[in-house]
Amino acid sequence: MSVTVRVPAKVNVQLAVGAARRDGFHDLANVFLAVGLYDEVTATPSPDGPRLTCEGPDAGQVPLDESNLAARAARALAERHGLEPAVHLHLAKDIPVAGGMAGGSADAAGALVACDALWGTRAPREELLEICAELGSDVPFSLVGGAALGTGRGERLRPLEVGGTFHWVFAVAEGGLSTPAVYREFDRLTEGTDVPEPVASEALLSALAKGDAAALAATLTNDLQPAALSLRPALADTLEAGRTVGALAALVSGSGPTTAFLAPDAATAARVAAALTASGTCRTARTTTAPAPGATVLS
Repeated sequence: MSVTVRVPAKVNVQLAVGAARRDGFHDLANVFLAVGLYDEVTATPSPDGPRLTCEGPDAGQVPLDESNLAARAARALAERHGLEPAVHLHLAKDIPVAGGMAGGSADAAGALVACDALWGTRAPREELLEICAELGSDVPFSLVGGAALGTGRGERLRPLEVGGTFHWVFAVAEGGLSTPAVYREFDRLTEGTDVPEPVASEALLSALAKGDAAALAATLTNDLQPAALSLRPALADTLEAGRTVGALAALVSGSGPTTAFLAPDAATAARVAAALTASGTCRTARTTTAPAPGATVLS
């Protein structure tokens, strides 16, 4: 048998970043919104032990060894239940690789859910979330989807109400950006300054709850954006190209280099995507909606 799980990408509609902690992480107020771009993770028994394969855009950039979060997720679940991680994980990628949309984290959450179903471990949701938090800051949200406020380093989640559908365009850049490199640049840019404690914006949470795209656009923030632009200055041209053709707001998605554009409706989103693709400032542009469900078993 095999089990296939679909997992969503995310956009950070607010990413407030505190100063570096002693452990090297940063405290965050991270408002996650799952969006309708998905990877699919298929788990199949593998008598030869753990194996990882991948297909899709930029699949060649995905590591297929033990450093891959999906492989680490399968091993972590197996160890907790006294099993051998005898599984073949196949990743069908549609989330941009190294694009600031948590594709690797999504694959880890998908692998956990798929292996739990394949092996019949019946791990409670609390255990899966605990493993997710051990794997990475974004992995728990990839499991739950919807919208949530992440605190700590982003792994402690509080579900948020979303009162409607939001229309998004994502411009995919050439190449990726390393999340650790972006955080290092954030630390360099803020060195010697008083970095405030990260706090969720009440106005933004209210806009989400009301489904008010214009109000959400007025409150979108990403404290990592200056660092991402410092490392990839050309992203500023992409942001400007989207703003000039009708996007309500534009920002770098997470650590980048994917850029996100909020639109008032589907027609405007399609127009923004076409203009971005024609602008030559990005490789391609994709339209989708939010919120989206978390990790979901398809078969």
